[in-house]
Amino acid sequence: MLQTTGRTVYDADMELFRDQVRKFYEKALIPNLDRWEEDGLVDRDFWLACGEAGILCPQVPTEYGGLGLDYRYNAIIGEELTYAGSSAGITLQSDIVVDYIINYGSEEQKKKWLPGMVSGEVITAIAMTEPGAGSDLQGVRTTAKRDGNHYVISGSKTYITNGQNADLIVVVAKTDPDKGAKGTSLILVEADRAGFKRGRNLDKIGQNSADTSELFFEDVRVPITNCLGDENMGFIYLMSQLPQERLQIAIAAQAGAQRAFDEAVKFTKERKAFKQTVFDFQNTRFTLGALKAKLQAGWAHADWCLARHLKGELTAAEASAAKLFHTELQWEVCDAALQLHGGAGYMNEYPIARLWRDARVQRIYGGTSEIMKEVVARTL
Repeated sequence: MLQTTGRTVYDADMELFRDQVRKFYEKALIPNLDRWEEDGLVDRDFWLACGEAGILCPQVPTEYGGLGLDYRYNAIIGEELTYAGSSAGITLQSDIVVDYIINYGSEEQKKKWLPGMVSGEVITAIAMTEPGAGSDLQGVRTTAKRDGNHYVISGSKTYITNGQNADLIVVVAKTDPDKGAKGTSLILVEADRAGFKRGRNLDKIGQNSADTSELFFEDVRVPITNCLGDENMGFIYLMSQLPQERLQIAIAAQAGAQRAFDEAVKFTKERKAFKQTVFDFQNTRFTLGALKAKLQAGWAHADWCLARHLKGELTAAEASAAKLFHTELQWEVCDAALQLHGGAGYMNEYPIARLWRDARVQRIYGGTSEIMKEVVARTL
């Protein structure tokens, strides 16, 4: 169980909420983890159960079916999800996609989509990455050309989380290619539109239960009213939402690091070698002691970032630094924890194997560690 004693960013009501989340995961998530890993997909029934349990998009205002809660509730859901060892795409919907609709959507769009996102009846994805454009979103080549009162969308996307399950996709497209980044818009595309096709559920080295897909748009026609916010403002919207996206990844990374550490402590105290437990060797104790110190600092930093985000003060550079620090820490802890498991760590029957695999991509998506260093360095 993830220990939260001493953390001041959460109050008593939030800890009660955390307890409810844990109990829900124990019943609806953990028994299905292995099956979802094999299937490469989380059941839609799980999304509906999440909606019924009130853990999808908790920040959605009550008039659209949500709970109207602050981001700390999202953080609790994400911490417990990662600590449980799951890569289900519910945090993508709750922490990333939904805020684009809350902040930039029309009243019609909010009424149409937000209730279903809260209930789990609508699964969403955001399509940014392309075969030739990753961290550099200015390089997006997918176009949305006006044709009367419609856009005609053409292009392809890849590495899209929730791509196989998604009912609605927020597509990053160029509405005015001559303007570069300033000609980017966000367009809502329903999955039943003619010309929209899903490609492969991509074969990854980790996070196997998170369906990750290729998406193709072959002259997909959507009404102009599917534009999210103002036309050609997409790049600004993306930059505005990146701090929360990177904070979400950082918080998940910290929780993942803690779970890996806890698994290492448990294993080394049970495993015996040369007539003593592995924990009793000085190397083990020194390794774990050093990691414990880093985790202590990591939790303090995560809570500091969360508190600043709640006040609207977390800067892009601070969020980038958080993603850099916590994802690198996650990898360090996971790798050390696997090493302390010895040969057992390489066996999929032990949780550390999945935690290690799932951690690797954290330093890539949402902006690579190298990009995070560049963002931070620009403020020096």
